[in-house]
Amino acid sequence: MRLKKLVAFVSVITIGIGAVALAKDWRSGIAWTEPKVVTPADTLGNPPSDAVVLFDGKDTSEWDNDSWKVVDGSLVVGKRDIRTKKKFGSVQLHIEFAVPVNDRGGQGAGNSGVYFGSNYEVQILDSHAEKDTKGNNKKVTYFDGQCGSIYKQRAPEVNACKKGGEWQTYDIVFNRPKLQIAEKNGKKVVEKVIRPAYLTVFHNGVLIINHHELEGSTSYDNAPHYDVHEELLPILLQDHGAPVKFRNIWIREIQDDNTKPKQEREPYFN
Repeated sequence: MRLKKLVAFVSVITIGIGAVALAKDWRSGIAWTEPKVVTPADTLGNPPSDAVVLFDGKDTSEWDNDSWKVVDGSLVVGKRDIRTKKKFGSVQLHIEFAVPVNDRGGQGAGNSGVYFGSNYEVQILDSHAEKDTKGNNKKVTYFDGQCGSIYKQRAPEVNACKKGGEWQTYDIVFNRPKLQIAEKNGKKVVEKVIRPAYLTVFHNGVLIINHHELEGSTSYDNAPHYDVHEELLPILLQDHGAPVKFRNIWIREIQDDNTKPKQEREPYFN
């Protein structure tokens, strides 16, 4: 009886292997190019081989404002906003920050921001879900203005904030817009949005914004709309009066979208 079962089992395995061997290999017909080799860092969060290092704890030469000082390996907010000298298109940005320890709530709690150009902001704020004696959130503000939000356009899916004084990370993917610009009455205007901008944000390793389509520039006192701007934009860190600290800032330029290469032929079985 055991021998019969063994023979039956071997027969099934043999038939399965034969079926796999006879199966044809489906191909898309797309002529993919070989992916470029990028060497990842030995330590998670450090820059890979193709990254542009914007701040390594010492060198501020990539930035345009020397009022921001390096203190114990951190770049501390100074007077006025600070911008990168180099401009970028679509990017992956890694940045680490620490908001100050404070008891303030609302928009006064360690406010700063990461901007792409002067146009598109991911908010930095002390939004740690700390409760007061009545069980209320001490750091409450409008949700599309809390830490991790696309300012006044999209609240984060979850609150992944750490306490004030603790180091936090943003990993942001920004896909730049493509705008059709025209001149009307001697002034340049956005005639058509060919491709909107998109933002994806990981906060402390947690996905909080998932490929969100931007409605235009982020603004405190205006509804979102697309403004005329250059195709390449600097990275801007905001001075909002709080001594926010930054470290380990690097950036990678990426494709604008996920458009596939053209098919060389119809899909086929090989």
